[in-house]
Amino acid sequence: MTAADRVVGIDDVRVAAGRLSGVAIRTPVMRSDLLDELCGCRVHLKAEMFQRTGSFKFRGAYNAVVSLTPEQQAAGVVTYSSGNHGQALACAATLLGVAATVVMPADAPTMKVDAVRRLGAEVVTYDRTSADRAGIAQQIVAERGGTLIPPYDHDDVIAGQGTVALELLEQVPGLDALMVPVGGGGLIAGCATAAKALAPGIEVIGVEPAAMPRLARSLDAGRPVGVPFVPTVADALQTVAPGERTFTINARLVDTMVGVADVAMVDAVVILSDLVKVACEPSGAAALAGLLTSGAPLQGLDVGVVLSGANLGLVDFVARRQQLLDATAARSSSMGRT
Repeated sequence: MTAADRVVGIDDVRVAAGRLSGVAIRTPVMRSDLLDELCGCRVHLKAEMFQRTGSFKFRGAYNAVVSLTPEQQAAGVVTYSSGNHGQALACAATLLGVAATVVMPADAPTMKVDAVRRLGAEVVTYDRTSADRAGIAQQIVAERGGTLIPPYDHDDVIAGQGTVALELLEQVPGLDALMVPVGGGGLIAGCATAAKALAPGIEVIGVEPAAMPRLARSLDAGRPVGVPFVPTVADALQTVAPGERTFTINARLVDTMVGVADVAMVDAVVILSDLVKVACEPSGAAALAGLLTSGAPLQGLDVGVVLSGANLGLVDFVARRQQLLDATAARSSSMGRT
């Protein structure tokens, strides 16, 4: 079996957990009686907004960088990211004394761009509507050297992200279902790998923006397919196609996909603030939004929900929420005139 044929397994997730021990934060599982009542089930929130750099991404980034040879580390690392993976890689690289370059969209939230720079990485910007971010990163590697560590389609990244579910199932052994936000598919691939190995009967549910259902369409097609780019409040979930390696895992292990509208993700952010007293970005609250909008089959069950991150400043969130409200009002007005 070649390296390309090999698929990440539970042993890889456990190795990643050992590497992350004492470095990553073992994030808490949060409960709310009011949220349980609202959802009609017992909701167990895996609070990855409390992870280093504010999202689950640190797990995969650190596992990937620490796995490099000393020669590879000396040459530096390169990635592309809307923000969360960029921050995670910058932090991991700094901890390990490795230089990092992050290719980021020009319209990424200012908070995320500033954080990547503060963490010591060089930022190269691009227009996400017209440029190929992976191509830009590959060109940097070709010109300068270094190792490309993509945000999701990488075995060590997938294994690191799987430690989210590994921890959650240690904290709450009797889960009936696990809901995970989906961008490129690395988080759900790692979590599904761990969850299905530890609890074979668990239902793994992916949640992605309804406007960009790239994994749902790929699963229907039986192969990775792309979707047009559509701006959404979930900036961390705007990947236009799943990865090849993540798709291989998710096609085998993911049971159900749910699409959520922008308004549902904004509502989930507000509910988390009101009922649980935690801040979460819209991308990070996507899984809860999926439960709130399509939770009927899960009534009365124990449901794990991954809150994947909180890297969106209040000013940016208020501005995005207002844009959403304005767009919704404009659509309603237009429909009223027809």
